[in-house]
Amino acid sequence: MTDRSLSDPDLEGTIRVVSAAATHVGHVRATNEDSILDATPIHLVADGMGGHNAGEVASAIAVEEFEKLTIQENVTVEQLGEALASASRRIGELGGESTLGAGTTVALVATMVLDDVGYWVVLNLGDSRVYRLSGEIFEQVSVDHSVVQELMDRGELTAEQARVHPYRHMVTRALGAGPESDPDYWLIPAEVGDRMLVCSDGLTGEVDDAAIERMLRRPVDVRTIAQDLVSSALDAGGHDNVSVVIVEAVEVVGQALATEDTAGGATPDEDDVDEDTLPRGVNDAGDRGR
Repeated sequence: MTDRSLSDPDLEGTIRVVSAAATHVGHVRATNEDSILDATPIHLVADGMGGHNAGEVASAIAVEEFEKLTIQENVTVEQLGEALASASRRIGELGGESTLGAGTTVALVATMVLDDVGYWVVLNLGDSRVYRLSGEIFEQVSVDHSVVQELMDRGELTAEQARVHPYRHMVTRALGAGPESDPDYWLIPAEVGDRMLVCSDGLTGEVDDAAIERMLRRPVDVRTIAQDLVSSALDAGGHDNVSVVIVEAVEVVGQALATEDTAGGATPDEDDVDEDTLPRGVNDAGDRGR
């Protein structure tokens, strides 16, 4: 393989996807502070936070900056970092009482082609999440930047306790709010039939991972699944804004086209997967509740 950095991939290449997004204000909040972007090659959920009007402004700014990358087929890690930095600057420059304390989470899936290999690029900042369904594998790729996640990592809290903990919505990293705004990145080889889910905590706070997996495995189109995931969160209480984006790979360079047998997760060949690109597992940092 040619010696090339991750900031120098092929900006043209084939990872063809189908995707769908859905969002709802929920049953409790007066406004929807979530913003979504579902435009190849960026599929993003931003969950805003702060005072009156602050959250929706911050999350909208994040979408605006990443939307600038949707004029090309694929992205670079460097471009994602630049979009994040630009959004952070803009949020930091917000003035006025209504936007004091403005900030937002950012979670996204993007596509990259490097040396004729298609990859998912996952970026996470905050407690919005990215899940991956690939064949028999279902996993939470992202790691929450939250108080309860840190407590779980130290073995001081179980997953069941975390779901009802009073600090479960307190994030330790966010864009534009607080001193810590460094994102985590993952690079994962894409497989025909993969389904990637990006969601706000309005979904994961109401619907457990087992139910999310069952819905992602259904042999129906991603639009139906996106709407059903939001409906499930609303049926469970809808205490927060809920947003989801689902992306399914139907064509990846060097692989056969998706069929009914592969849609919803083609079984990957583990011998071909570089361990350094895999998501963090339970054994890497204690019990993650997955």
